[in-house]
Amino acid sequence: MDPRLLNAAEDGDIDQFYVLVREDPYLLERIRDNPFLNTPLHTAAAAGHTHFAVEIASLKPSFGRMLNPDGFSPLHLAVQNGNTKLVKRLLSIDNQLVRVQGKQRITPLHYAAELGNIDLLAEFLYFCPKSIEDLTIRCETALHIAVKNKKFKAFNFLIDWLQLTYKKDVLNWKDDDGNTVLHLQHIVTNPRW
Repeated sequence: MDPRLLNAAEDGDIDQFYVLVREDPYLLERIRDNPFLNTPLHTAAAAGHTHFAVEIASLKPSFGRMLNPDGFSPLHLAVQNGNTKLVKRLLSIDNQLVRVQGKQRITPLHYAAELGNIDLLAEFLYFCPKSIEDLTIRCETALHIAVKNKKFKAFNFLIDWLQLTYKKDVLNWKDDDGNTVLHLQHIVTNPRW
């Protein structure tokens, strides 16, 4: 990637980005050919530059589904940084970004559950209710992940959401170890000595 484009993304400089596009109209097209790359959208998301990220996502929506060499999409990076504003803006462009599977098939919803970020869980489920059905490579739901990480407020939020949406059957889904979320909760909260 052109280092000047990387600098523009790191700085959130939309004007500089368009200077580069005038010089090379195919600047973004060449990036698409690399399957694992920090695109300008990844860089802007990691740096917290919401406006620059939205500009790039609007021009190249496909960048939102690309993974960087660490296995993260731009939305994963926004979650990692707790940037709720950018999360909302990216989801308004494409609500299915919440279902992009990164390393180990972890989605942004799983990541928010791991962090215990209830605000982001609510946003993700509002924009894409079916994302609650996504599983990691270990057949874990967001509920499994919340419990394993002892994020019980997030776990309770997800339970309440399942009850409100009549999707309680997810509670019976088993991970690779054969544990439902309720069984796992019992194990985590009542450890054997």
